[in-house]
Amino acid sequence: MEFRLATMTLAVGSLILPSGTHAADDPILDAFEANLAAHASATEALRVWCEGRGIAQGARISARLVKGTDAAPPAGLRTTLGIGPDEPIGYRHVQLVCGETVLSQAHNWFVPVRLTAAMNRELAETDRPFGQVAASLNFGRKTLSSVRQGDPACPAGAISSHHALLSLPDGSGLALVVECYTAANLAQR
Repeated sequence: MEFRLATMTLAVGSLILPSGTHAADDPILDAFEANLAAHASATEALRVWCEGRGIAQGARISARLVKGTDAAPPAGLRTTLGIGPDEPIGYRHVQLVCGETVLSQAHNWFVPVRLTAAMNRELAETDRPFGQVAASLNFGRKTLSSVRQGDPACPAGAISSHHALLSLPDGSGLALVVECYTAANLAQR
């Protein structure tokens, strides 16, 4: 199946949250999006945001595994990652939390053979986020689409979503992620 970037492009709409209204040009949301854009790893972006906003003491980001709600792989996943039909694909569905505050929910399809055996064990056995586990690979990030509210891949109330391709320095696809960011990121502290 051929991957077409246009299938991943979603329209940007205004943002309305249960706890208040946030217009598409909301300065806090704009700052949040700029922080995400400034980092190759969403995990690092959330750590910086958590620390700067005082969301939790210590600003440690951990990944809570979400069981029983696996998402279907996106169309064209193998082409996007540059792998053949028989190559195994890893999957992780997590909530990224700072302290006890859920900042995002993420679906991550990755290529296990492009990680070390130790990295694959860590992903299977620990609460370390993918971005931290794979950081030594110096991966880059290309945002395929971002939406403020309304991404059908996200739970209701998500303030923003990003679909992104993580690639190794040689251009090989490492992971495709769908990240859904919660209103907790915009809470006044």
